[in-house]
Amino acid sequence: VHVMTSPHLVDVTERFRIAGELVSEAELVATLEEIERVNDGAPITVFEVLTAAGFVLFARHPAELAIIEVGLGGRCDATNVLTRPAACVITAISCDHEAFLGDTLAAIAMEKAGIIKPGVPVVTGFQQPEVLAVLQAEAERLGAPLACRGLEWTVEPLPASSDEAHGNNGLSGAAGLRLTDSLGTLLLPAPSLPGPWQCENAGLAVEALRLSGLKVPDAAWQGVGRVSWPARMQRLHGTLAAMLPAGWELWLDGGHNPGAGDALAGALPGWADAPLHMLVGMKQTKDATGFLGPILPFATGLWAISEPEQHLALRVEDIVRASGGRAQVGPTLARALGEIAAQAVAAGQTRGRVLICGSLYLAGVALRQDGWRAS
Repeated sequence: VHVMTSPHLVDVTERFRIAGELVSEAELVATLEEIERVNDGAPITVFEVLTAAGFVLFARHPAELAIIEVGLGGRCDATNVLTRPAACVITAISCDHEAFLGDTLAAIAMEKAGIIKPGVPVVTGFQQPEVLAVLQAEAERLGAPLACRGLEWTVEPLPASSDEAHGNNGLSGAAGLRLTDSLGTLLLPAPSLPGPWQCENAGLAVEALRLSGLKVPDAAWQGVGRVSWPARMQRLHGTLAAMLPAGWELWLDGGHNPGAGDALAGALPGWADAPLHMLVGMKQTKDATGFLGPILPFATGLWAISEPEQHLALRVEDIVRASGGRAQVGPTLARALGEIAAQAVAAGQTRGRVLICGSLYLAGVALRQDGWRAS
């Protein structure tokens, strides 16, 4: 399988998985140089260059399937030159990138709906009513079969006591998933990625494959329980984690908009058994108040972070203001972790958690400092 995603966290090669393996730096450099020659100085954006590189790389290596992630929106995205994909997936839509996509959910939904193609199946999860109305209208206009969670398909966690349940692999309180659609019922392992939202994410991926018409071996569904994806409620174990006292955990999540704040808030009650410190850094264009609002009640301590190498980092003063004055100034991950560790030792706290969150760019900095590398 080929995969093209964005943004990268530590190294640009993360964006391109060629038949299951990360692209080599040498092949990527050669491809980018070729694109530069062909483009011959014409106006082009960085994302357009990288998208072209992905398509060239994929065309030159055989694979059974390519997964292409849209960069921004959909309708005008550089990836949206594909005329006949096997299936399209539109995940939960919330307010983000308003300067480019519009300042209402309906406007953003119309941009996202731009990837819908005539006759091509579209899968979507739970959506706000105004979003669903836009997606349904556009799918009907193009004659694209639309499968909405809760209508055409369902996915639900199976409790550990269920006779159907199998393989406990990280979904809190569940031992597996049950997906039901027009093709019947499919039992899946619990997602390996933590967080209750991964139930829907796994369902979207599986349902898209089921409706694509592609031949999928039964063993493929077990991949749900083996997924590894950085900065999605990822526990760190490297250099940064070693700064905390024994018994403390360091976690990382790249969610950065109000929808991500709501999702996090749904998972954090499960961490009520120990102190939770949040290290928050955000991009300048993001809604810090909207992201912080849902998660503030769960924070034992809140720290505003702005790393020197963090792209377009929001000022720590703005994060403090968005938190209603609750946040302390880090201002860096190492400085904040050192303060938290000192406080924990002084208070005799032998257990606790730290969550770094608010930005994929901050996540990249954290992974680099912790010693993580993609593989």
